[in-house]
Amino acid sequence: MNEPLPSSLVTSPPSADPTVGNTIEPGADAKQKKDRPRGLLSDAWRDLRRKPLFWISAGLILLFLVMAAAPSLFTSASATEGVLARSRVGPSADAWFGYDVQGRDVFARAIYGARASIVVSLASTLGTVLFGGMMGVIAGYRGGWLDGLVSRLGEVFSGIPFVLGAIVILFTFNGPGSNRGPWAIMGIVVVSLVVLTWPVSMRIMRSSVLAVRDADYIVAARAMGAGPGRIIFKHLIPNCLAPLLVYSTILIGSFVGAEATLSFLGVGLRTPVVSWGIMINEAQNYIRVSPYLLFFPSAFLVTAVLAFVMLGEAVREALDPKLR
Repeated sequence: MNEPLPSSLVTSPPSADPTVGNTIEPGADAKQKKDRPRGLLSDAWRDLRRKPLFWISAGLILLFLVMAAAPSLFTSASATEGVLARSRVGPSADAWFGYDVQGRDVFARAIYGARASIVVSLASTLGTVLFGGMMGVIAGYRGGWLDGLVSRLGEVFSGIPFVLGAIVILFTFNGPGSNRGPWAIMGIVVVSLVVLTWPVSMRIMRSSVLAVRDADYIVAARAMGAGPGRIIFKHLIPNCLAPLLVYSTILIGSFVGAEATLSFLGVGLRTPVVSWGIMINEAQNYIRVSPYLLFFPSAFLVTAVLAFVMLGEAVREALDPKLR
């Protein structure tokens, strides 16, 4: 007589449904997504969100951008029209920052002055990064005599003192007798800043390209028949952009100060353009009798420069694994 097998030895036939007999732990998909390796930018963003310095600097920069885009949200007073009867009247409830020599509202001028400074700095940074970055990519990828030519050309422009070079360029194309419009003057200032600062962007991008141009994925792309354009824009630039991104963030703050310096010296922006550098230039003769004319535009200028520099430092620490 055949005795029945013990229940522990009885095996059930395989089921057609692969999910039968498999226990799915709740939240397993979310856990797998969480455990996936993050990219450089996503990892940097995760680190940035934990830094109070990043949020403070980003908030200040956002405030200055809104101030430059829509100054009427902050003041209804005119930045160019004044009444001589109010000349050098101190701060009050009617005018928080007082009135300048020509009876113009200093608070309104400080608000409207953000537009010229931000526009010039952003345009100069964009031009410097694009031109210098592409020169660095071409020099680093091609190498040889082209690399030597671009490097020597960059050394020539790096050897020009910044202030002296800017004065020569601006006096040549925007001399005291020129009758150019405000936007034309701003364009000349932007071009002068780009011409004198592009070698640093070139060197940063060239170094990054030299470090990755012989990587396995570049060799594989070249072996699969990818052309130079595809390799540069698809593989080189995305993997070499982080150092240039950090530099460009700090460069914006530097250009805000550079524009104010040139305007203070009288070779940059000029009236009727309103900028912090022009306000500081107009207030230099009244430091003792009306110090508020110098204090308020200087405070706006210093805050803007520090905000961009702090943001650049936070981004640099987030993108550099050695500094975490």
